[in-house]
Amino acid sequence: MSVLIEVILPVFIVIGFGYLARRALGAPESLFEGAMGFAQGFAFPVLLFRGISRLDLGETFDPFMLSAFYTGVVVGFFAGLFGARLLFRRPWPDSVAVAFAAAFSNGGLLGLPITERAYGVEALAYNFAIIAFHAPFVYLISTTAMEIVRAEGRSVGATVMQVSRSMSRNPMLIGIVLGALWNLSGLTMPGTMAGAVDMVAGAAIPTALFALGGILASYRPEGDIRLVIWVSGVSLLLHPAITWGLGHAFAIPEGAIRSSVLMAAMAPGVNAYVFASMYGVAKRVTATAVLVGTAASILTAWGWLTVLG
Repeated sequence: MSVLIEVILPVFIVIGFGYLARRALGAPESLFEGAMGFAQGFAFPVLLFRGISRLDLGETFDPFMLSAFYTGVVVGFFAGLFGARLLFRRPWPDSVAVAFAAAFSNGGLLGLPITERAYGVEALAYNFAIIAFHAPFVYLISTTAMEIVRAEGRSVGATVMQVSRSMSRNPMLIGIVLGALWNLSGLTMPGTMAGAVDMVAGAAIPTALFALGGILASYRPEGDIRLVIWVSGVSLLLHPAITWGLGHAFAIPEGAIRSSVLMAAMAPGVNAYVFASMYGVAKRVTATAVLVGTAASILTAWGWLTVLG
């Protein structure tokens, strides 16, 4: 438990800085919106570019592990989508943003450090294999769903073109594609450029967390708590349970089960709010789900670590 607190508590402290800056110091809302814009439009794409460009999937690319994990992602997405729409009567665009939050676990910010502390740095190879596909996969299905529900009478062909345009302009996916191309090229990045990339990438997570704290200070979660609990339950319990069950059914290596389950068991990531803010829907729900889910993951992650041994 102490390890989990040491890993997760810094996240809350950075969020708290943003929250107090807004509430106690009166920092303007535009500051936090601008900081989130920098994080989602530039810093996170650079972070993804760096991670993908340096990734070596040769030794850890396990299709059965990825099948177990991403089956959980798909089930979580539809549980979030139809739960928000049918149980909580949210509009379809809001429901898609909620589905993104339910499907997108915070593997980078929480999954990596918890796995490393629990099982050692050598266990992270499986985590990186999952991260390589996580963001593009969830962004693809979520952007497609969002464009479909917002089609407003467009033909199928026009909707497909709109999805393609949205995907091609998505800074996150641009970063991932460029990183993959650089990886495949075999080129070595010059030291000066690599240093600049590291500086920008290092700013992504703290900037987004600080901005999220200020944004949370502007929202009142009343009326959304049941939906937030639903999203947190799908993210923290349903997704890892599916991954754990299928991992054993597929007889994947123990290390792969541990990494994939812990990645699945993490709270909704900051990208959930990033996606919601891109479309201007369900921002309060997704921001609150990130905070509540992260707090609840202190206990649920400890539970999954107990199950994994």
